[in-house]
Amino acid sequence: MSSSPLAIGIPRLTDIAAQAGVSEATVSRVLNGRPGVSKATRQAVLAALDLMGYERPQRLRQRSNGLIGLITPELDNPIFPAFAQAIEKALTQYGYTPVLCTQMPGGAPEDEFTELLLDRGVSGMVFVSGLHADTTARSDRYSQLISQEVPIVLMNGHAADVEAPFVSTDDRLAARLAVQHLVDLGHERIGLAVGPARFVPVIRKIEGYRQALAELLGLTDTGDLISHSLFSVEGGQAAAAHLLDRGCTGIVCASDLMAIGAIRACRERGLSVPGDVSVVGYDDSPLIAYTDPPLTTVRQPVQAMAAAAVDTLLEVIGGAPSRHHELVFRPELIVRGSTGSGPKVRR
Repeated sequence: MSSSPLAIGIPRLTDIAAQAGVSEATVSRVLNGRPGVSKATRQAVLAALDLMGYERPQRLRQRSNGLIGLITPELDNPIFPAFAQAIEKALTQYGYTPVLCTQMPGGAPEDEFTELLLDRGVSGMVFVSGLHADTTARSDRYSQLISQEVPIVLMNGHAADVEAPFVSTDDRLAARLAVQHLVDLGHERIGLAVGPARFVPVIRKIEGYRQALAELLGLTDTGDLISHSLFSVEGGQAAAAHLLDRGCTGIVCASDLMAIGAIRACRERGLSVPGDVSVVGYDDSPLIAYTDPPLTTVRQPVQAMAAAAVDTLLEVIGGAPSRHHELVFRPELIVRGSTGSGPKVRR
């Protein structure tokens, strides 16, 4: 007696056919690997199997084209899981298997993860906000990978001496969009809460912020309006406290977590957001629209950046030369409830 592809524990042909919206004969052809079925229909049947929680028959499982290392910072900041998920999804669509390496305080450093991935024989690596974004860190670690012909792509950080492709959000424009929004609302005393000064995205945000204040408000002395801290809720709270002491009614933050901390700092002083102080975040992290108040922020185009990073990496894997260029993506201002009219408009 010949064995059936629908053994015990596998749903009936009728169940799969109903879920996929095709005939039982079509389901049978797909499960037995027979021709005469379009690619779209075949995918619908396989998706029905996946949705119903059953494993695909062994013959239909796609073999991985290879492993891709994905190195990210800690996942406490929700923007990093968002990038990781988008990159992993794009890699999977091309048949590659992502290997996620997450850096945590006290955990394995980036170089250790890199060695581990090399030992696993990965086809390439994607670095998200890694040491390439730190101007005080050595950049030769990436040059060594390139000399070993390991395809790499680096995201949100730029090193002029690394002959590799970079994918970044336009941090200068992000700061300008936030400042422009607050100026349009009537704010004249606008502070910037950012992370440590050694990071490329911080440097670029400061440049965009200063240029915007000079052009829009004629302010050139902004030293006391920039507060450096950590990229965290506590860091944002501390930076905002410094800016509130300097009379700021608008605060631009370098991350959504910092913006949440800034709102906390305002409320500790009995100030309302946005009644007394307006706060703008950065990232548009998942669930950030559900804060109290919903956070006005500058959105990073995560999906488009992830797709570009994967496409660029696969081009290099496919034999294209690794060129030193930076793809810069335009951010988008998302206006919600944490910003309102400034003192100038209220008078």
